[in-house]
Amino acid sequence: MSRDWILSSFGPKTALCVMAAAPEYGPALRARIRPLITGVGPVEAAVGVAHALESLRAEGALPDMVVSLGSAGSRSLDHARVYRVIEVSYRDMDASVLGFPKGETPYPRLPAVLPLAAGPAALPTARLATGASVVSGAAYDAVDADMVDMETFAVVRAAARFGLPVIGLRGVSDGRTDLSALEHWTDALAEIDLRLAEAVDLLHDHFTPAATEFA
Repeated sequence: MSRDWILSSFGPKTALCVMAAAPEYGPALRARIRPLITGVGPVEAAVGVAHALESLRAEGALPDMVVSLGSAGSRSLDHARVYRVIEVSYRDMDASVLGFPKGETPYPRLPAVLPLAAGPAALPTARLATGASVVSGAAYDAVDADMVDMETFAVVRAAARFGLPVIGLRGVSDGRTDLSALEHWTDALAEIDLRLAEAVDLLHDHFTPAATEFA
C-alpha cells in the first residue's frame, strides 16, 4: 500500500483520517485533509488501518487518534447531514446458535456495541451499525441502529490494538428509497463532502486550547 496519506493536525492533536472510497473524498475535504483510503468493507478497513498504524508505530509517530469519515445509509436521519457516531455495532456478527448474544464477538469476548470518542458538541449524534453488505429497503428492519456503514467497527477494532480512540463522522447519503443504481449513493456525495469539511473544521475548534480551556 503506497503512502499517499498524511497525518492531520487538529489543534495540538494529531490524527490519522480514514475514508473508504475515493468518491467520498471531494474537493472540500481535499482542501483540509489527506486521508488513508482503505477500500470498501470491514476487511479492507481493518487491514488498511492496521497496516498504517503499525508503520507509524515503527517510526515512533503514532497519532493521538483516528478519525473515521465518510457516508452512511439511514432510513430515519436527515439526509446529507453529518452525524457524530457515539457507538458502533457489528451487524454481521451472529454466534447465537452457540449461545452467545447476537452481535457479540465470542472469541475474544467483545461486547456487541463499542463506544467511540467524544467530539464536537455542535454535531448531532447517532448510533451506527457496520457490516459487509449494502443495506436497502426492508433490510433496515433488522438493524438496531440509526445508520449503517461498512467500515467503522473495523476501524475502531484496529485502532484499539494501538490504544487509540476513534472519532466517527458520517454523512447520510441514502436510505429513504431502495438502492438500485450506483448514483443513488453517489448523487449525495458532493453535498456530504461540504458537510464533512464543516465537521472537520469543528474538530479543529474542538481541540484547540481556546476551545477546551473552559470545558
